[in-house]
Amino acid sequence: MIRAARPADVRAIHTLVDPFVRRRLLVAKELIGYYEAVQEFLVAEDADGTVIGCGALHVLWEDLGEVRTLAVHPDWRRKGVGRALLDGLLARARRLGLKRLVGLTFEGTVVGQSGFAPIEGTPVDPEVFSEMLRSHDEGVAQFLDLARMKPNTLGNTRMLLELS
Repeated sequence: MIRAARPADVRAIHTLVDPFVRRRLLVAKELIGYYEAVQEFLVAEDADGTVIGCGALHVLWEDLGEVRTLAVHPDWRRKGVGRALLDGLLARARRLGLKRLVGLTFEGTVVGQSGFAPIEGTPVDPEVFSEMLRSHDEGVAQFLDLARMKPNTLGNTRMLLELS
């Protein structure tokens, strides 16, 4: 089952994401960061109600969002959980009126197999780029491909999906 995350899910999300952070596949966040962003998250539950996956949609600009923190418990990989989470995030993006989504991913992940195409540079105009530079969000810095984020993005592909 896919549903909106609740504050009571945050510790489970943090525990689920932590192994990916340690392997430098996802950006580290403090626990408070997950609480602050809980409304961005969807979670997947198994039949017992255990959180087995998560993903977030972060709005970057009026027409642009980012798929973030997409993670599935190892026992549930390749069983459609990641795809179901991504589909839920895409539906949420469309309801918000977003036209484009970005994702930072490794090849072979569900994002890399879902119509997202690799991008070079930053697909926003200079005025928007300038505004986005003011953000303190690490994900925005990754999207902007800022030099300080390079150690966190090695081996990743920056991808974009045009929503219809």
